[in-house]
This record gives sequence, C-alpha cells and structure tokens, in this order.
Amino acid sequence: MVSGTGLIAVSYGMVRYGYGLQLPQLAAEFSLSTSTAGAIASGSFAAYCLAALTAQRLMPRRGARVVLWIAALLAAAGALLVAVAWSAPVLAAGVLVAGSAAGAASPALVVAVAATVREPLVARAQAVVNAGTGVGVAVAGVATLAAPQVWRPVWVGAAVAALATAAVVDRLTRWPDGSRETGAGTTPEQPGGGLRRRMVRPVLAAALAGTGSAAVWTFGRDLVTTTGGLPERTTAALWCLLGVAAVLGALSGDAVRRLGLGGAWVLTAVGTALGTALLALAPGQVLVAALAGALFGGAYTALSGVLIAWGAALRPRAAGQATATLFTALTAGQALGATVAGTVAARAGAPTAFWVGAALLVVAAGVVPRRAATDRRPVPTGGRPEVRVEAP
Repeated sequence: MVSGTGLIAVSYGMVRYGYGLQLPQLAAEFSLSTSTAGAIASGSFAAYCLAALTAQRLMPRRGARVVLWIAALLAAAGALLVAVAWSAPVLAAGVLVAGSAAGAASPALVVAVAATVREPLVARAQAVVNAGTGVGVAVAGVATLAAPQVWRPVWVGAAVAALATAAVVDRLTRWPDGSRETGAGTTPEQPGGGLRRRMVRPVLAAALAGTGSAAVWTFGRDLVTTTGGLPERTTAALWCLLGVAAVLGALSGDAVRRLGLGGAWVLTAVGTALGTALLALAPGQVLVAALAGALFGGAYTALSGVLIAWGAALRPRAAGQATATLFTALTAGQALGATVAGTVAARAGAPTAFWVGAALLVVAAGVVPRRAATDRRPVPTGGRPEVRVEAP
C-alpha cells in the first residue's frame, strides 16, 4: 500500500520527527534553550500517546476509517500551525498537534492493511507501510538540504500531503464492517488477566526502547551541528541518509519470520543502541556520524515493525488495538526520554545524554518474549492465521 506508506511518511517522518530535524533553525529563530526544546519534544510525544489511546477506544465503536481521517486532520492542522508560528508557544502548540497525528495513523493503517492485503503478504505489507517513516525523514532532509533556512513551506507541504494521502488510502482500502474493525478479521478481544500479564513484557520493552531512542530523534542533528561542529548542509545530508536507511525497516517482517520475535527484537534494539552510541562517540566525524545515522535509522524503524508483529502475535484478533498499546508505550518512553536527554545534556553535555540512551536500549534488548511459538492455525471467524506468543 503505497498510499499507506505515504501517510506514515507524513505523520511520522515529516510532522513528528521534522521538529528534531529543524531544531537548529527553530532554536535560533525562537530562542529555545536545550531544556525548552526537550520539553516541547516531550509534549509532542505525550500528545501522540493521548491520540493513540483515543484511537484505541474509537476503533471498535466508530471504525478505523474515522480514526484515519482524525490522524490526517491532526497532521494538517498541526503542520499549518507550525508553518505560521510567530512565537515559541504557538510553535509548541503546532508541534504538539502535529505530533499527535501519528498516534492515530498507525492503528488505523494496521486495520487497513489487514483488511485489504491477503495472506501471506500481510506481515510484509505492515512492515513496508511502517517503513514510511524513513521516506518522510528523507524527504524532509532533502528539503532542509536544499534550503536550510526556508522551513515554513516544508510544513505547508506536509499539511497538504497528509490530506491527500489519507484520501487515497480511504479510496483504496476495503474497509471491514463494524464487527471486524480491530485489525485481524474477527470481533474485538476482551483481554483477560493472562493476556494482560503477557502484554507486560512488550510494553516494558517498548517503553525502554522509546526512552533510549529519544536522544537521537530530538537532539541528533543538533548534536552533530552544535557539538560536532559540522556544517548545516552536511548534517541535513546525514539526516537524509538516516531516512533512506530507515526504509530498510520494511524488512522487519522477514526478520521476524527468519529469526523469530525474540531474535528480531534483540537485533533491532542492539542496532539502535549501537547507532546512538556511535553518534555520541564522534559527532564531529562525518563518516562515523553517517554510519551511526544509517544504523540507527534502519534498526529503529525495523524495531517498531517488530513491535507490530509482537502485538499481533499476542492479540491476533485485535492487532490495531495492540499496535496502539505498544506504540503508546514506545512514545511515552520517548516523552520521558526527551526530557531526560535535555536535562542531562544541559548539565553533563550532549554526548552523555546519548550514552544514557544507548544504555537504555541495551536494557530494552534484554526484554524479549519468554517463549515464541509460530503455530499458523486458522482463525475460526476470519481467514487470517494466528501467531501465538505464550508465557511459561
């Protein structure tokens, strides 16, 4: 689903992570301190969590199609507010609204893909759509590279793109009826105590990974520009490379099939940690920073794709809701991580904040499914095979 990839590109790569990309220009124009910049990023991540939780409640009642349009409208409204911002508070409000859009986009698109794509291509299609983050980051990076100081038109373009891609997704999706809106072709699950206990591990893993990854997404470009002393055009090119590498996250579905959930999770979390650590090690070395950005971009996007597979394995009849839960945990971690990274950077230096982030990602890598079984059994009321993850 090219259109779904496009909507993720806008809602994640452009309007959610665009703030971190353009932070050097925004900080200069609006006189933002490191702590204030971190607080704005935290607010954006918190708004994402609120939107994801709202989407989780709305989908069984109003349907994923409504949630899709809520995501598009939030992205467009927030992007336009950033584009016309005349003060730091207005900028912050726009970043918060725009950042919330992705929280509704992901669960809606999980349902759209599951309803439109046939097995055995669903997992790969989910991964391809999720990799749209990299496309958006690369596009925003190219725009910044072409005109570093002209950032407002980029946000206007993002607003238009959000509405256009949502319209195409809506037209091409075979939306399920109300009884099948949860994302896997059956009625919504009512999770019992056992399922809740099994969800603790992926939620914890997602929260730790989010906390650790926040340093790069919020202060990555600022680190190589301010601390590393690299020219702005060079750092914009590095961000483009990060986005291009993030497209490799489309391979997360294949990684899960070959390595299992546990192996894929460890590989992607450790890869994200290595990218973060390399950036802290030598932010002023172009080749090292390029390797770090590419490694981080590809590993992080694949990591989020593994989370989608993990949630679907635990809740095959409610994959959209499971995705909302795990992405909320991931982003709640990023909200905390942005504040922590900003505080640590202000007191101990930016590289220290990145080392802390890398350490948290290593800890996250240790939180894996206790036992994974890939029994491909037919679901009674739908046509989608069930993948089970069981605790001992």
